Amino acid sequence: MSVEHGIARLKEVLAEARHETGKVIIGQHDVIEKALIAIFTGNHALIEGVPGVAKTLLVRTLAHVLGCEFARIQFTPDLMPADITGTTIFNLQRNDFSLIKGPIFTSFLIADEINRAPAKTQSALLQAMQERRVTIDRDTYPLPANFTVFATQNPIEYEGTYPLPEAQKDRFMLKITMKPPDRAEELALAQRTMTKDAPETLLMQGAVRPVMQAEDFAALRESLALIVIREELAGYLVDIVRATRQHESVLVGAGPRATQSLIMASRANAAVSGRDFVTPDDIKAMALPVLEHRLILRPEFEIEGLTVAEVIEQVLQQIAVPR
Repeated sequence: MSVEHGIARLKEVLAEARHETGKVIIGQHDVIEKALIAIFTGNHALIEGVPGVAKTLLVRTLAHVLGCEFARIQFTPDLMPADITGTTIFNLQRNDFSLIKGPIFTSFLIADEINRAPAKTQSALLQAMQERRVTIDRDTYPLPANFTVFATQNPIEYEGTYPLPEAQKDRFMLKITMKPPDRAEELALAQRTMTKDAPETLLMQGAVRPVMQAEDFAALRESLALIVIREELAGYLVDIVRATRQHESVLVGAGPRATQSLIMASRANAAVSGRDFVTPDDIKAMALPVLEHRLILRPEFEIEGLTVAEVIEQVLQQIAVPR
């Protein structure tokens, strides 16, 4: 496959995936694009939104559209690591141990309300997210090549929750914020409810078509690496990440993994926009979702009401954009 054909095919798949997903998910165009960016770069996403904004439906729809398996885990305080990874049991008929796979053995996994489970259970995802492997009773098993975690959090409810450790948050490429729909979108949802065009009904009845097979991901991801980013733009990107470590209000800035995530996300954003080259606007657009969950502010600045989003905006204003 030529370079031009590979990039053209990538743009085509991304455009079709957005269109098909948009049949089910009303509005939320920016959210769909960011989810596709996480998937096509082979990374994971943290989705934050109040109940009922279609977080689970989004992932189910993307799995169908992209020809991948889907599984869901409802995280609760009594959830154990083995409930996620699986376990081995003794088979009397064969006189040996057999693996009973947990829901983690899938392509797209939605970890619903991940912060409701204690740290020991949350940590069951760490190896899987980083290495796409899972260890059960000292034996290591591979996960599907397209294994992607979408973890959800409720932004307004903190009672009975366990904050995600910084090491775990850093493994999520993006933080995607799903806001409630605007009036026109909510009116469209109300009108479609209990009709054949209801979002859930469309998905179940096959009105949404797959645009690719899971086996196509490898070639499409190779094409993503062909999106051009000029050397001066790569330097601009690195300067943004490094500036977060030096900002007076930041206690812990973004690490090198954030630099890698931002360059991958900027390339993917260019592809989603139909371009084969990265612009400064791609970097600026992806700076907040890539960096927001990685920064820790100093307590005295948090008390004054400063937010991470405001800090990132200040950093973007300080760094000169290359011409």
